[in-house]
Amino acid sequence: MIRVKICGITSEADARVAVEAGAELIGLIFYPPSPRYVTPAQARAIVQSLPPSVQAVGVFVNETADTIRRIATASGVHLVQLHGEESPELCRQLPWPVIKTFRFTEQVQPAQMPQYPVAAYLIEGFHPAVYGGGGAKADWHRVASLHAYGRIILAGGLTPENVQEAIRIARPYAVDVCSGVEAVPGKKDWDKVRAFVQRAKTASCEEN
Repeated sequence: MIRVKICGITSEADARVAVEAGAELIGLIFYPPSPRYVTPAQARAIVQSLPPSVQAVGVFVNETADTIRRIATASGVHLVQLHGEESPELCRQLPWPVIKTFRFTEQVQPAQMPQYPVAAYLIEGFHPAVYGGGGAKADWHRVASLHAYGRIILAGGLTPENVQEAIRIARPYAVDVCSGVEAVPGKKDWDKVRAFVQRAKTASCEEN
Protein backbone atom coordinates (compact mmCIF):
# COMPACT_ATOMS: atom_id res chain seq x y z
CA MET A 1 0.00 0.00 0.00
CA ILE A 2 1.19 3.51 -0.76
CA ARG A 3 2.85 5.52 1.97
CA VAL A 4 1.75 9.06 2.82
CA LYS A 5 3.97 11.91 4.02
CA ILE A 6 2.39 15.01 5.53
CA CYS A 7 5.04 17.73 5.32
CA GLY A 8 5.39 21.11 6.98
CA ILE A 9 4.19 19.94 10.39
CA THR A 10 4.72 22.61 13.04
CA SER A 11 2.80 21.34 16.08
CA GLU A 12 2.17 18.17 18.05
CA ALA A 13 -1.56 18.57 17.42
CA ASP A 14 -1.11 18.56 13.64
CA ALA A 15 1.26 15.60 13.91
CA ARG A 16 -1.28 13.67 15.97
CA VAL A 17 -4.01 14.21 13.38
CA ALA A 18 -1.68 13.08 10.58
CA VAL A 19 -0.77 9.94 12.54
CA GLU A 20 -4.38 9.14 13.43
CA ALA A 21 -5.36 9.60 9.78
CA GLY A 22 -2.82 6.96 8.76
CA ALA A 23 0.24 8.86 7.53
CA GLU A 24 3.49 6.92 7.82
CA LEU A 25 5.80 9.94 7.50
CA ILE A 26 5.75 13.53 8.70
CA GLY A 27 8.02 16.28 7.42
CA LEU A 28 9.71 18.87 9.64
CA ILE A 29 11.21 21.81 7.79
CA PHE A 30 14.56 23.22 8.94
CA TYR A 31 14.69 26.01 6.36
CA PRO A 32 14.36 29.37 8.19
CA PRO A 33 12.76 31.35 5.31
CA SER A 34 9.84 28.90 5.24
CA PRO A 35 6.62 29.78 7.10
CA ARG A 36 6.68 26.12 8.17
CA TYR A 37 10.12 26.33 9.81
CA VAL A 38 10.59 24.63 13.16
CA THR A 39 13.55 24.81 15.51
CA PRO A 40 15.35 21.61 16.51
CA ALA A 41 13.77 21.86 19.97
CA GLN A 42 10.26 22.24 18.54
CA ALA A 43 10.91 19.34 16.19
CA ARG A 44 12.19 17.12 18.98
CA ALA A 45 8.97 17.57 20.96
CA ILE A 46 6.98 16.56 17.88
CA VAL A 47 9.22 13.57 17.15
CA GLN A 48 8.94 12.33 20.72
CA SER A 49 5.14 12.40 20.43
CA LEU A 50 5.14 10.01 17.45
CA PRO A 51 4.43 6.29 17.71
CA PRO A 52 7.20 3.90 16.58
CA SER A 53 5.34 3.20 13.33
CA VAL A 54 5.69 6.81 12.10
CA GLN A 55 8.96 8.30 10.88
CA ALA A 56 9.97 11.95 11.00
CA VAL A 57 11.78 13.45 8.01
CA GLY A 58 13.99 16.50 8.48
CA VAL A 59 13.89 18.78 5.43
CA PHE A 60 17.01 20.83 4.65
CA VAL A 61 17.91 23.26 1.85
CA ASN A 62 21.57 23.71 0.86
CA GLU A 63 22.98 23.20 4.34
CA THR A 64 26.44 21.82 5.15
CA ALA A 65 26.88 18.23 6.28
CA ASP A 66 27.90 19.45 9.75
CA THR A 67 24.75 21.58 10.10
CA ILE A 68 22.53 18.73 8.95
CA ARG A 69 24.17 16.32 11.40
CA ARG A 70 23.80 18.75 14.28
CA ILE A 71 20.13 19.55 13.65
CA ALA A 72 19.12 15.98 12.77
CA THR A 73 20.77 14.67 15.93
CA ALA A 74 19.23 17.36 18.14
CA SER A 75 15.74 16.88 16.70
CA GLY A 76 15.76 13.09 16.56
CA VAL A 77 14.48 12.79 12.99
CA HIS A 78 14.71 9.39 11.32
CA LEU A 79 15.39 10.45 7.72
CA VAL A 80 16.90 13.48 6.01
CA GLN A 81 15.38 15.15 2.94
CA LEU A 82 17.68 17.34 0.84
CA HIS A 83 15.63 19.91 -1.00
CA GLY A 84 18.21 22.12 -2.68
CA GLU A 85 21.20 21.68 -5.00
CA GLU A 86 23.04 19.25 -2.76
CA SER A 87 25.70 16.97 -4.23
CA PRO A 88 25.85 13.17 -4.29
CA GLU A 89 28.90 13.43 -2.05
CA LEU A 90 26.88 15.20 0.65
CA CYS A 91 24.39 12.32 0.62
CA ARG A 92 27.25 9.90 1.23
CA GLN A 93 28.44 11.89 4.25
CA LEU A 94 25.17 11.54 6.17
CA PRO A 95 24.44 8.58 8.47
CA TRP A 96 20.66 8.83 7.96
CA PRO A 97 18.60 7.48 5.03
CA VAL A 98 18.35 10.31 2.51
CA ILE A 99 15.48 11.48 0.31
CA LYS A 100 16.72 13.70 -2.52
CA THR A 101 14.35 16.15 -4.17
CA PHE A 102 14.41 16.72 -7.92
CA ARG A 103 12.62 19.53 -9.73
CA PHE A 104 13.01 18.94 -13.45
CA THR A 105 14.39 21.99 -15.22
CA GLU A 106 16.90 22.34 -18.02
CA GLN A 107 19.65 21.98 -15.42
CA VAL A 108 18.23 18.93 -13.62
CA GLN A 109 17.44 15.82 -15.63
CA PRO A 110 16.51 12.26 -14.67
CA ALA A 111 19.87 10.97 -15.90
CA GLN A 112 21.43 12.60 -12.83
CA MET A 113 19.36 10.59 -10.39
CA PRO A 114 21.54 7.41 -10.23
CA GLN A 115 24.48 9.50 -9.02
CA TYR A 116 22.70 9.93 -5.68
CA PRO A 117 22.97 7.08 -3.12
CA VAL A 118 19.57 7.65 -1.54
CA ALA A 119 16.62 5.77 -0.09
CA ALA A 120 14.12 7.55 -2.34
CA TYR A 121 13.72 10.38 -4.84
CA LEU A 122 11.09 13.06 -4.26
CA ILE A 123 9.79 14.47 -7.54
CA GLU A 124 7.87 17.72 -7.40
CA GLY A 125 6.57 20.49 -9.59
CA PHE A 126 8.88 23.40 -10.34
CA HIS A 127 8.24 26.87 -8.97
CA PRO A 128 11.06 29.32 -9.77
CA ALA A 129 10.56 31.49 -6.70
CA VAL A 130 10.55 28.94 -3.88
CA TYR A 131 12.10 25.71 -2.64
CA GLY A 132 9.23 23.31 -2.49
CA GLY A 133 6.62 22.81 -5.14
CA GLY A 134 4.84 26.07 -4.40
CA GLY A 135 1.64 24.28 -5.36
CA ALA A 136 3.01 23.48 -8.84
CA LYS A 137 2.11 20.02 -10.11
CA ALA A 138 4.70 17.59 -11.32
CA ASP A 139 4.18 15.97 -14.71
CA TRP A 140 2.57 12.77 -13.46
CA HIS A 141 3.10 10.89 -16.72
CA ARG A 142 6.78 11.78 -16.66
CA VAL A 143 7.04 10.67 -13.05
CA ALA A 144 5.59 7.30 -14.07
CA SER A 145 8.63 6.78 -16.32
CA LEU A 146 11.13 7.08 -13.45
CA HIS A 147 10.56 3.87 -11.50
CA ALA A 148 13.69 2.23 -12.86
CA TYR A 149 15.76 4.70 -10.83
CA GLY A 150 14.36 3.65 -7.46
CA ARG A 151 11.60 4.56 -5.02
CA ILE A 152 9.66 7.62 -6.17
CA ILE A 153 7.82 10.00 -3.84
CA LEU A 154 5.38 12.21 -5.72
CA ALA A 155 4.90 15.78 -4.48
CA GLY A 156 3.83 19.17 -5.79
CA GLY A 157 0.29 20.45 -6.12
CA LEU A 158 -1.35 17.41 -4.55
CA THR A 159 -4.72 17.84 -2.84
CA PRO A 160 -7.47 15.57 -1.53
CA GLU A 161 -9.27 16.21 -4.83
CA ASN A 162 -6.50 15.05 -7.18
CA VAL A 163 -4.38 12.58 -5.21
CA GLN A 164 -6.24 9.50 -6.47
CA GLU A 165 -5.73 10.46 -10.10
CA ALA A 166 -2.09 11.30 -9.40
CA ILE A 167 -1.48 7.88 -7.88
CA ARG A 168 -3.21 6.05 -10.73
CA ILE A 169 -1.04 7.83 -13.30
CA ALA A 170 2.33 8.14 -11.54
CA ARG A 171 2.21 4.92 -9.45
CA PRO A 172 4.60 6.30 -6.80
CA TYR A 173 6.03 4.57 -3.77
CA ALA A 174 4.67 7.44 -1.65
CA VAL A 175 2.89 10.77 -1.92
CA ASP A 176 3.89 13.96 -0.13
CA VAL A 177 1.56 16.87 0.62
CA CYS A 178 2.08 20.20 2.36
CA SER A 179 0.14 23.26 1.18
CA GLY A 180 -2.67 21.10 -0.23
CA VAL A 181 -3.85 20.24 3.29
CA GLU A 182 -3.27 23.59 5.01
CA ALA A 183 -5.66 26.10 6.51
CA VAL A 184 -2.88 28.71 6.38
CA PRO A 185 0.87 28.22 5.83
CA GLY A 186 2.20 26.25 8.77
CA LYS A 187 -1.21 25.15 10.08
CA LYS A 188 -2.96 22.04 8.81
CA ASP A 189 -6.65 21.77 7.95
CA TRP A 190 -7.46 18.58 9.82
CA ASP A 191 -10.39 17.60 7.61
CA LYS A 192 -8.18 17.94 4.53
CA VAL A 193 -5.44 15.85 6.14
CA ARG A 194 -7.90 13.07 6.90
CA ALA A 195 -9.44 13.23 3.43
CA PHE A 196 -6.05 13.22 1.71
CA VAL A 197 -4.79 10.14 3.54
CA GLN A 198 -8.05 8.25 3.14
CA ARG A 199 -8.24 8.92 -0.59
CA ALA A 200 -4.57 8.08 -1.14
CA LYS A 201 -5.03 4.76 0.62
CA THR A 202 -8.20 4.04 -1.33
CA ALA A 203 -6.45 4.73 -4.63
CA SER A 204 -3.63 2.42 -3.54
CA CYS A 205 -6.08 -0.40 -2.78
CA GLU A 206 -7.78 0.05 -6.14
CA GLU A 207 -4.39 -0.12 -7.86
CA ASN A 208 -3.72 -3.45 -6.16
